[in-house]
Amino acid sequence: MANRMIGTIVSGVVCGVALLGAAGVGWGQGAKALYPAMAPIEQYRVASVAEEVALARSAANVAVSGDAEVMVLGSHGYETAAKGKNGFVCLVERSWATTFDDPQFWNPKLRAPHCFNAAAARSVMPAYLKRTELVLSGMPKDQVEARMKEAVATKVIGAPEQGTMCYMMSKQGNLNDHDGHWRPHLMFFLPTTDAASWGANLDGSQVFAAQGNPEPVTIFMVPVTAWSDGTVGEMK
Repeated sequence: MANRMIGTIVSGVVCGVALLGAAGVGWGQGAKALYPAMAPIEQYRVASVAEEVALARSAANVAVSGDAEVMVLGSHGYETAAKGKNGFVCLVERSWATTFDDPQFWNPKLRAPHCFNAAAARSVMPAYLKRTELVLSGMPKDQVEARMKEAVATKVIGAPEQGTMCYMMSKQGNLNDHDGHWRPHLMFFLPTTDAASWGANLDGSQVFAAQGNPEPVTIFMVPVTAWSDGTVGEMK
């Protein structure tokens, strides 16, 4: 379970959608057949701006998310729906945050609420926002991947700053078709490093990690005991 989940929780870009894919665990031909191409954009939208704002804020406890900036999915990218005061930025990632070879890359049901701290909002989140703009422009997936690789090669997208992290503690999220919201957890972002040197992904370890692709980042995920609403989270 832990190894399987790694791909879908920490994305090849950023975060919460793809630890499984990053770990190289596939979903099989059946999964690939389900999402061969992008669905109509309306299927990726939340019913209302207010509902998406609430879902985004559910990524962290109110003490963090209540004063955070909130961004929602617009026609051409993410737009600010609520201004913040504490440096955090909350949004709901969609399926294209995952690795490019993930069979659920176009799954319109995925909803991954995140609250990024200020350092992550500056240095990690822009990669996902860039992907979103390219996807919403109608660009084919292989071209999106090529553009992201170019952005990394030209240093438009760089390594995360020191002290980057985000909250993923929403009970309302849906990170993939198999595991749903999985477990409440925090994520920490470092410039590409050896995950095993941190004890990540080892037998019995409660620290999981994946490497960005193509982004130059190693993403560490640490489960916590409670959801953002204070209820006890799953611990297995």
